[in-house]
Amino acid sequence: MLTVYGLKTCDACRKARKAVGEHRFHDLREHGLDAALLDRWIAALGWQALLNRRSTTWRSLDETDRAGLDASRARGLMLAHPALVKRPVIDDGGTVRIGV
Repeated sequence: MLTVYGLKTCDACRKARKAVGEHRFHDLREHGLDAALLDRWIAALGWQALLNRRSTTWRSLDETDRAGLDASRARGLMLAHPALVKRPVIDDGGTVRIGV
């Protein structure tokens, strides 16, 4: 089953949510981000593709958090701050994509 992951306040996510229906949308802020799911996305797309370095959340992080990122630290940041995940993430259980 296709699920769209994102934020209710994101314009691209609103479009995707409208296309797939409310019951197939998972708000990352409201419902959180499961570590196993994030690991699957990282394996499919890479942490660099998933990490949204243009977000307000990214800009609000301390410079020490942003400097010297590797896969493990990026994973930890995305779990602590799900708004750092580029969105929408579209997952049909077999294929994972970013964007609409």
